Amino acid sequence: METAHIAAAMGVSRKCVKTCIDRYAAKGEPGLHDRSSRPRICPRHTADELEQKIIALRKRERGGPDWISAQTGVPARTVSRVLARNGIPHLAALDTISGEVIRASKATAHRYERQHPGELVHMDVKKLGRIPDGGGSRAEGQTRPNHQAAPTGRRIGDDYVHSLVDDFSRLAYSEILPDEKGTTCAAFLERAIAYFAALGIGRIERLMTDNAWACRYSLGDVCAGHGIRQNFIRPHCPVAPSSGAVG
Repeated sequence: METAHIAAAMGVSRKCVKTCIDRYAAKGEPGLHDRSSRPRICPRHTADELEQKIIALRKRERGGPDWISAQTGVPARTVSRVLARNGIPHLAALDTISGEVIRASKATAHRYERQHPGELVHMDVKKLGRIPDGGGSRAEGQTRPNHQAAPTGRRIGDDYVHSLVDDFSRLAYSEILPDEKGTTCAAFLERAIAYFAALGIGRIERLMTDNAWACRYSLGDVCAGHGIRQNFIRPHCPVAPSSGAVG
């Protein structure tokens, strides 16, 4: 296949395609891995001895960048970069007495990943307000709830985006449906299972949902018919599933 055709199919430039081909020809798959754009030589890089002094002050005195800057003569912004580069957590995340990390970062430490497609899938519903023809309240320059009558006198209402995502492959199937009733959720799950099967995921082992009534009490028959074990996240904790659900 010509470089131009590959570039058009992948949505990249022909130069990018040629670079990848040349790297693969020279080094094989390792040549395709992303490489750091950091310069080999950085004359203004903070000296290693000074970095170690900054880290030692932070760990011993637990001072902030401004305080460490006054002690070392290094700009506070540079101190912040040194601490971030070496994985030193913010003071707000530390216990004031022991210095131990007591707050989780934005990237939660409770991570997991399944071993093969179909081992675990996630199902959820997102409620979205419909937008009338010509735009909604923002376009009209006024604030109006979704269910309030539109200028035509017709109520706008909501759409419900039902989605099923495979934990391992990230394959997703979604439909926009008029409601999130139990029968609607069950019918969606049947269609999603058929879609996954058509793409090679012949069996779904576990289904994880929240604790909504439709998910907890209306999907049992579908799950039983396909041999799927249903799991639920902890109530009020939509981000971190319980250990029993993913163990």
